[in-house]
Amino acid sequence: MSPRQIPVAKPVLDELEVEAARRVILSGWVTQGPEVAKFEQEFAAYVGAPFACAVSNCTTALHLALIAAGVGQGDEVITVSHSFIATANAIRYCGATPVFVDIEAHGFNIDPDQIATAITARTKAIIVVHQLGMPCDLARIVPLARQHGITLIEDAACAIGSEILWDGNWERIGAPHADIACFSFHPRKVVTTGDGGMLTTANPDYDRKFRLLRQHGMTVPDTVRHGSRQVIFESYDEVGYNYRMTDLQAAIGRVQLARLPDIIAARRKLGALYSSLLSRIDGLRPPTEPNWARSNWQSYCVTLPAGVDQENVMQVLLDRGISTRRGVMNSHIEPAYAEPGMYRAGGSLARSETAQHRSIMLPLFVQMSEDDVQYVASELDQALVRVPEHAL
Repeated sequence: MSPRQIPVAKPVLDELEVEAARRVILSGWVTQGPEVAKFEQEFAAYVGAPFACAVSNCTTALHLALIAAGVGQGDEVITVSHSFIATANAIRYCGATPVFVDIEAHGFNIDPDQIATAITARTKAIIVVHQLGMPCDLARIVPLARQHGITLIEDAACAIGSEILWDGNWERIGAPHADIACFSFHPRKVVTTGDGGMLTTANPDYDRKFRLLRQHGMTVPDTVRHGSRQVIFESYDEVGYNYRMTDLQAAIGRVQLARLPDIIAARRKLGALYSSLLSRIDGLRPPTEPNWARSNWQSYCVTLPAGVDQENVMQVLLDRGISTRRGVMNSHIEPAYAEPGMYRAGGSLARSETAQHRSIMLPLFVQMSEDDVQYVASELDQALVRVPEHAL
């Protein structure tokens, strides 16, 4: 039996979230309503965006973002294969084709140099993914999108609270750098509502579109109809979706958002300790922050030395009570994308494939102690010794 058990992640939830849910339950209004509206206002203020629209999850947020951008049948959307499959799936929902480009040489984000060569007359949008909480190089990508008149969407599922240096100031991901940013509140993320998502934008037309389509295309929201002293009949002028967030989720999200500065400070402290300890291990490559980025360290993903078997290392660590996850997946090698025409490759995806098979995510969560981090680092060092090369 291992001396301790360390999960890969653990949400920060306690009696404050319980009380928030209790308050909503007793209010009698549990679906999209006043708590959602307050959560949207507070989230917009936190990231520095004019508009924030809450939805059921980040996948639905990406879908609505693409619809607002006018993406449809026959269009192409440039993105990375090296992301959770939801990024590519949202493009397919619109009848468009994902165009996969490779990631950067020393990280897990899209390589800006690969984007320009993938642009064609059919390119309608670009989705960049702030992978594992590390910001993309928006300073290089935004001007490229503007030059070509292409809508730029940020898949910021992992990046709430992450920051970039923008025009000399530190600004949070979700401020209006690109056209639309999409966030996730899944339990693996830094802030959770059980599930849920948010879109931020500076474009009021986009925001109106999100709000219309998330509620079946209903022209008069429930909150307006129920609060009116006159009878109002809504209409449904276009096909919409049931992509709403509940007030139960939003109430929990408001508590989580209030916790966020302390959560990020704790995660950054643990990430810095990991980097200090792991930099001493020969051949192991810890993640690094560019001088223009501050990660929230949603996940801490290391690249293993060449020739070391990923699965064997993970099993050795699991035997020692340490849970890990493999590197970020690649959509283009999944069976769902095996059929011809499901995607187009904008070039070699070799870096993406290598990253999936040579990287692992280590435990990182607020409740971890410094001793836990030291234990993980020590056991990883020992695992790399114990796992023979090319047992592989």
